[in-house]
Amino acid sequence: QVQLVESGGGLVQAGGSLRLSCAASGGTFSSYGTGWFRQAPGKEREFVAAISWSGGSTSYANSVKGRFTISRDNAKNTVYLQMNSLKPEDTAVYYCATGRKVTTVTPARGLYDYWGRGTRVTVSS
Repeated sequence: QVQLVESGGGLVQAGGSLRLSCAASGGTFSSYGTGWFRQAPGKEREFVAAISWSGGSTSYANSVKGRFTISRDNAKNTVYLQMNSLKPEDTAVYYCATGRKVTTVTPARGLYDYWGRGTRVTVSS
């Protein structure tokens, strides 16, 4: 069983930056791919970015490509999401997720078994 805790969310003006962290405990987190998802009010949870267990492969939603960067430090059991040039439409609760079936970078939400409780990001215009 893997436990995930997100942090780093907050209120930022449009054009600003935030770095989210996802700290893992339990299980073999460093053996799994990890993803970031987000859910805005009234909308479905959507894929943001994913990274392979080694960090060698990454994938991004088109809406964040070129602005967000996912990375990981397996020695610290932590995955990061650097978010730059933030827009009001990036406002959402951000969740990290992982799982034994996440053997590669994938946006498929159903493959992720373990989820954090989320961290809220609010971007003001």
